[in-house]
Amino acid sequence: MNMLEKDQRYIWHPYTQHKTVKELLPIARAKGLYLFDEHGNKYMDVISSWWTNIHGHSHPFIAESIYQQALTLEHVIFAGCTHQPAVSLAEQLMPLLPGNMQKLFYSDNGSTAIEVGLKMAIQYWKNKGELKRNKILALHQSYHGDTFGAMSVSERGVFTWAFENHLFDVIFLDTPKENETWNVAGIPWDEVACCIYEPLVQGAGGMKMYDALHLDDLIASCKKNEILCIADEVMTGFGRTGKLFASDHVPSKPDIICLSKGLTGGSLPLAITACSEKIYNAFFSQDLHLTFFHGHSFTANPLGCAAALASLALLQKEECLQSIQDITAGNRKFVEVLKEKKNIINPRSTGTILAFELHSNDNMYLSKVREETMKLALSNGIFLRPLGNTVYIMPPYCITAEECNTVYSFLEKIAVKDL
Repeated sequence: MNMLEKDQRYIWHPYTQHKTVKELLPIARAKGLYLFDEHGNKYMDVISSWWTNIHGHSHPFIAESIYQQALTLEHVIFAGCTHQPAVSLAEQLMPLLPGNMQKLFYSDNGSTAIEVGLKMAIQYWKNKGELKRNKILALHQSYHGDTFGAMSVSERGVFTWAFENHLFDVIFLDTPKENETWNVAGIPWDEVACCIYEPLVQGAGGMKMYDALHLDDLIASCKKNEILCIADEVMTGFGRTGKLFASDHVPSKPDIICLSKGLTGGSLPLAITACSEKIYNAFFSQDLHLTFFHGHSFTANPLGCAAALASLALLQKEECLQSIQDITAGNRKFVEVLKEKKNIINPRSTGTILAFELHSNDNMYLSKVREETMKLALSNGIFLRPLGNTVYIMPPYCITAEECNTVYSFLEKIAVKDL
């Protein structure tokens, strides 16, 4: 059997209906912007392999950092032990984080970072003896992950329908349009423990983009009512929105921030939940019952921390920061081009993220437009994975202006094509 036949026999892929999937893309290697299949064909990875890869594939500096760390310490339990890569990463990342973050808690991926943030916020009030504070605010069209807490604070829909009877209740708010305000009538502010949000861009919900000043109004209302604010920057962190973090666009800052994806440059699983001193102090006690009883086998994995340190060093280089600004400017300019195309709905961009909808008569996420667009993109040497009829790009920062223009030219083609 070849690789695809063995895959079909043994493997169950994420977000995949194997009864209808036609063929998987057999990737043999990757370098920079490009994925190479086992037949030697190459494809521009303009979605950064699920939004994780910010510097390009197989980056030699990150690879060497992982290799050198593997020769020294590959892993050790992080309960009762510590190590230099975890300490160095915390020391270097903390001053860059939005708000007054004082402590980092390590975990494995975006969804677990969200679980940690929610548990921190809920137990914060429990530890303080304020049991009335047990409700959570979240935004419609949000997506925070596939574990149960993360699903509970996400939009009810195709991702969550099978588990709805097992999810906890959440108060959902509609994100206001340009000339609107938040409809917060009836919210029992004194019963709310926390508010969780994806700042500026709601990713898997369809790359929904909203204004920083609207978000500032919501955070300010929460702060006024002593509600903890959790920023899910799993996708928007590390330059995606044009600044290091999406929360840098917003005057009011979160109490907790969740990070993953671009943290290691897309090389290894690692996540961080950072919090303010106020939250940490609610757990700092002689009473062992107030301990934060949470952890993962690979918490603060030294290899992941080494990769994150290397990625952070690359991110802060002038050429990388300039590339982020160049992609941002190119996206803004191209949005104006897309506005003239008849088959395009709501072209938009925030930083390095560009998105639009194609006309579709079926369910948004399950739209057949998705498969047709992916197939057409692959035939043009571009790897896309639309969210239903929402087409988006989120390239690594190593993409050149010429490569961006190639991608834009393809998107112009599908803008006038009936799919």
